[in-house]
Amino acid sequence: MGWIIDLLTNPFLIISLSSWFIAQVLKTIIHCLINRKLDIHRLVGDGGMPSGHSATVTSLAVTSALVYGTGSFQFAVSAVLALIVCHDAMGVRRETGKQAIVINELVEAFEALKIKDLPEVKLKEFVGHTPIQVLAGILVGVVNSFILYYTII
Repeated sequence: MGWIIDLLTNPFLIISLSSWFIAQVLKTIIHCLINRKLDIHRLVGDGGMPSGHSATVTSLAVTSALVYGTGSFQFAVSAVLALIVCHDAMGVRRETGKQAIVINELVEAFEALKIKDLPEVKLKEFVGHTPIQVLAGILVGVVNSFILYYTII
């Protein structure tokens, strides 16, 4: 039973997950303002502004630096993880989203021409991030880490 309390009081987990939550709420609000329509799925969806992935891993790295120092193994592991996740969000995942847009448009074009019945599959287009979206996620993670570190730890 002690492991549940450890889990629920782990500052690294609390700060990281709260950074993700804040980013997702901001993403939903921004999406709603831009599109003038509330899409509740944005709360758990990928892509968009700011990057929830970047906020999460950045806050983990910053909290590790604050607790253990920048020379620690813990900071090194979380910083490398953060770099990989942020790079991947702007690279492979962003390109996947671009490809999904093109494929979805091709499927619609083929259906309009009645060339062939295609499977009714719509690929997810919100999967990656622009550099600005990743930077915004990083800022959310850094700010949230400092605020929570100095108020709950």
